[in-house]
Formats: sequence, C-alpha cells, structure tokens
Amino acid sequence: MLYAIRHVTRFDYAQPVAFARCNLRLKPIAWEGQAVEEYSLSIEPGGHTSPARAEAGLANVVRLVVDKPARTLTIESRARVRVDRLVPVPAPGDPTLGEIAALARASRDISAVSPASYLFPSALIPLDAEIAQWCAADLDPGRGALEAGIALARRIQGEFSFDPAATLVDTPPREAFLKRRGVCQDFAQIMITGLRAAGLPAAYASGYLRTLPPPGQPRLVGADATHAWVLLWCGPERGWVGLDPTNGIWMASDHVVIAIGRDYADIAPVDGVVLGSGAQNMDVSVDVEPLEEAAA
Repeated sequence: MLYAIRHVTRFDYAQPVAFARCNLRLKPIAWEGQAVEEYSLSIEPGGHTSPARAEAGLANVVRLVVDKPARTLTIESRARVRVDRLVPVPAPGDPTLGEIAALARASRDISAVSPASYLFPSALIPLDAEIAQWCAADLDPGRGALEAGIALARRIQGEFSFDPAATLVDTPPREAFLKRRGVCQDFAQIMITGLRAAGLPAAYASGYLRTLPPPGQPRLVGADATHAWVLLWCGPERGWVGLDPTNGIWMASDHVVIAIGRDYADIAPVDGVVLGSGAQNMDVSVDVEPLEEAAA
C-alpha cells in the first residue's frame, strides 16, 4: 500500500513571537514493513532548519529556528510511504512472556532498538501498582507473548471509552485508568505501564492511521490526527510487534510509524521554546490517503 500523508500544524499567536526554537519529528522513520519514498517540509513564514540527533528513541529530528517576529507559524509535512506489513499471527512456538523478560534482561544491546532500553519506567509512564495488577490478568509468564499482548490490547479497547474531552496531553496514566476514559495516548501509556511492570520491553509508537477504511470495514479510531500505540518486543526472531489498544488490533498495513520512544516526550511531533507574550492557539490536521486504492 502506498500512502500520501499531509500533516499540517498551525500556531496562531495573540502577540508577535520574536523567536522560536523547535524540534520537529514529522518524517516517518525507516522501520520494518515500511519505506519512505518521498518527503518534503515547508514552513511559513519561514525559518532556518537543520538536522538534529534524536536524544532518545528512534526519530528523524529537524531543528527549526524562527528569528523574525511572526503572528502565525505553519508547518506542513508531506510524505509518500509504502507499507507492506502483514498482520501477526500467534503461533504455538512463540516465546513465553517469562522467556521474553529473561532475554531482555540479558541483552547487551545499547542501541535505540534494544529491548533493554524499554524495560524501565520513564518520566511520563511511571510504575503504578493498580495498573500493573489490572494488566497482570492477561500477562501470565507462561503465556505466549503475541497471544498475551493482543489479549491485553483488546481488553483495554473493550473496557475503556474513547473520549477526547476526558484527558489532556500531560494527563498521567493513572488518571485515565481511574476514569476508564481517554484517547490513544492514554491507552498506550496504560498498556505500557502494565507490560513494563511485568518485566517486558514496551515502547511508545507515534504515527498515522489511514483516514478512510477499505470498503466494508469500519473507520479506525484515531484517524485524522497523530495516533499512538504500543510495541512489544517478542524475542530475537519475532522482534518488535505493534499492538493498538485504542482499536484492539495489531499494527499492520493501516499504520505508519513516525517515531518510537520510551514515552511521548521522546517523540512529540513538535516541541520547543517560544519567546513572546499572550496566548497561542494550535490547530493540527492530518490526512492519510491510500494512493493505489484511489487510482483503482
């Protein structure tokens, strides 16, 4: 499947901003099952851009400096990404969760894809005993890793309500857990909390869902915006497997990965510092168009 992706972020400032320095993580990464064929970035009214190194996780980072007064800032990212990713199928020979935990602890890999990098609590996803206990019902150490992972994702999807008004971007996982409501970020953080509490490597994935579903299939929750889901390391043969607790499905051909990190702080699409006074308003729009189906 070939997708055309357009992601526009617009900031409107009450007073002119004299200076802004931002990190942009908008170009999808190279990841198993997907390849970026084209990419462009445009900024209005302009600014200076340069490549930067991801401080943690996996991301294509661009540093943006705006040094002329501006009342608006529009960042438009366009990409063509080919996705060829099959739906994972649990098998009797899959490693168990207990085996996965032991393999991750024994790993000597220190790269950004190392399972050891995603075993521990992070700033935005701390350990929580109540969440850990709730998730543990699906995480018996003797259970196959893929079978257990999708069971937990589907239980979150079934028992929590998608409600954009229930939480904010900085709402901690515990608050969303107690409300049993939230958005994709909340559900991913709750699932990661439970997996890490069980000694399992779990990463936070940010990306896109196709805007329009295939004929005869329901529209996925989380389209028209950046989406978040979970990656669970399932051993050296299976590698990282994506699980979407918002929709109760696997990461497959409908998902495009932008970045992977320990939590949202590692992979926020836009963050930085703005020097100015007064309020600001941010508007984000995302469109993911399947080109091959449109042509057909």
